[in-house]
Amino acid sequence: MTIFSLHDDSLLEGKHTPSSVAAKISGLVFRTTPLGWLLGFSIAGALVTMLMIAIVYLLAVGVGIWGINIPVAWGFAITNFVWWIGIGHAGTFISAFLLLLRHHWRTSINRFAEAMTLFAVACAGLFPLLHLGRPWFFYWLIPYPNVMDLWPQFRSPLVWDFFAVLTYFTISLVFWYLGLVPDLAALRDRSKGKSRKVFGVMALGWRGAARHWAHYEKAYLLLAGLAAPLVISVHSIVSLDFSFAIVPGWHSTIFPPYFVAGAIFSGFAMVLTLAIPLRRYFGLKDMITLRHLEACAKLTLATGLIVAYSYASEAFQAWYAGPGFDRYITVNRALGAYAAPYWLTIACNVLIPQALWWKKVRRNTTALFVISLLINVGMWTERFIIVITSLHRDFMPSSWGMFYPTFWDWATLLGSIGFFLFLFYLFIRGLPVIAISEMQKLAAETSDSRGER
Repeated sequence: MTIFSLHDDSLLEGKHTPSSVAAKISGLVFRTTPLGWLLGFSIAGALVTMLMIAIVYLLAVGVGIWGINIPVAWGFAITNFVWWIGIGHAGTFISAFLLLLRHHWRTSINRFAEAMTLFAVACAGLFPLLHLGRPWFFYWLIPYPNVMDLWPQFRSPLVWDFFAVLTYFTISLVFWYLGLVPDLAALRDRSKGKSRKVFGVMALGWRGAARHWAHYEKAYLLLAGLAAPLVISVHSIVSLDFSFAIVPGWHSTIFPPYFVAGAIFSGFAMVLTLAIPLRRYFGLKDMITLRHLEACAKLTLATGLIVAYSYASEAFQAWYAGPGFDRYITVNRALGAYAAPYWLTIACNVLIPQALWWKKVRRNTTALFVISLLINVGMWTERFIIVITSLHRDFMPSSWGMFYPTFWDWATLLGSIGFFLFLFYLFIRGLPVIAISEMQKLAAETSDSRGER
């Protein structure tokens, strides 16, 4: 069963025309700043301030302010890095894969999902740099000519991370901006004064000529083809940070597909987390409809089942391998010192998403919002379990240790969430949150299918 027909009227509710669609979406940019936006932006700004304080203190004192130790040399920083990178995957999936597959339901959500990708990758990029201890030497990861002929170790997945994340961010940024160009031109034509000049420069001289549209569609399709493989490759490379290490709990061939499925799972959960308040408080229920939310819920359920299968496969491999380190790690995760976050992971990522089998749940915005939040929590605790429990019990009992997060660990995590929301609030205030040009096309097709003129 397909998610939607090619021209499903439920993708755009109400009697919209191309001009009414453009007026409504652009009106969100030009209207008076809502009080709710100011409140949310202020809270996000306070969290960003806390992040800045934490970073300054980290640079002044060192990574010893975190709870990392020997043997747990990776703590919240790497957990947060993997979590944020995963969240960014749904934006590229929606924009690139669904564009190539000609799924029109992506139209209402692709623009803010792409922005979500950029902001999530920006948050993720902070943590490997901060975790270096001396982040001002980050450029040592870059192969550049130098008088000492020093080069990075290209067999290290950490170096691969640098190129993968940089490539992912660059392609996603270009893809997002290219899609914005016609919308920026629409804002230019509707604005006055200085804002008209700003939008005019950003629109790159777009006039909507046939030649412009022909080049635009070719370039957009080409970038979608470049971005689609990155959905698979980036998180696969991130997973190699773990699976290349001969550490029980990490050294597994299942990690690349497991991480990719988990990334799309958490990414779609974040799309729901953002879309539901967005459609309510900005009056976008006619454009981000229940059918869009239901489609995201179905994909969340599908990827969640893959994640659940990966959990079961890990447990089976540990059991089948017989007594040894792998079996001990699996039992220790379920019954050891970190059993609480382990079972929270199982509850949030395996049990709770099963409610999405029911259509009433998929079309209930309150239930969807709660489930998406719990999935985000569960995916973070999953990363925590992978990173911490595989390290805190070394091969020799004399090297065992515990990881206890400090105030600065939590401040950095909450600050990164604030940074993400800070950027997202700026985006929804200054740029069209829904693709104007694509929605105009959808409105015209919907009107034709209804026989309207």
